[in-house]
Amino acid sequence: MYIPKHFKEEDTQKLHEYIRDYSFGLLIVADEAGIEANHLPFHLSENQDFGVLRCHVARNNPVWLRLTDGARVLVVFQGPDAYVSPSWYATKAETGRVVPTWNYLAVHAEGRARVIEEGAWLKQHLHELTDKHESEMNAPWSVDDAPADYTERLMKAIVGIEIEIHTLTGKLKASQNQPERNRAGVKAGLEETEQRSSRFGQLKKLSSDPKLS
Repeated sequence: MYIPKHFKEEDTQKLHEYIRDYSFGLLIVADEAGIEANHLPFHLSENQDFGVLRCHVARNNPVWLRLTDGARVLVVFQGPDAYVSPSWYATKAETGRVVPTWNYLAVHAEGRARVIEEGAWLKQHLHELTDKHESEMNAPWSVDDAPADYTERLMKAIVGIEIEIHTLTGKLKASQNQPERNRAGVKAGLEETEQRSSRFGQLKKLSSDPKLS
């Protein structure tokens, strides 16, 4: 991923936070058989330098057969994004030298995949994945709420994938290359359009990060 220095995010904790917040990722596998991409929910464990990603796929999904030899993979996490109108820039009235752009957040995690079929691992993974998202519900559901024989049967139909992250890169393009008054205009513009889509509000919040001022 091309990342100009003013858009590069190198703080591992911040990148982990982005992965947790936007955990529905794109698993990409490329080998002599071709390129394949699968959209999957991931759970991040931080017990390694750059962390470990865990997910699962249906046993009927042939992608896991391409990972049995420790294939190198890329996982892409896409955060909020928004069109940025040049009319939001204060300098438009002064010079007219402004053009549209697109602000966005993206995190790329590279590593080697390991296929896991052990029942205990799969059950723990499902607990971690569902507990994270169910914690926000009024009446949280747990894997243990379902009959044991039912979950055991369903687990036989999935395969686990674990990826130890070797390279972690992040790009937060939030108008950091613009003067402060233009950044203020972008924030105001995003606020005006926030009602049209929640992603504008999310990007406005990222644009308000003190680190970007």
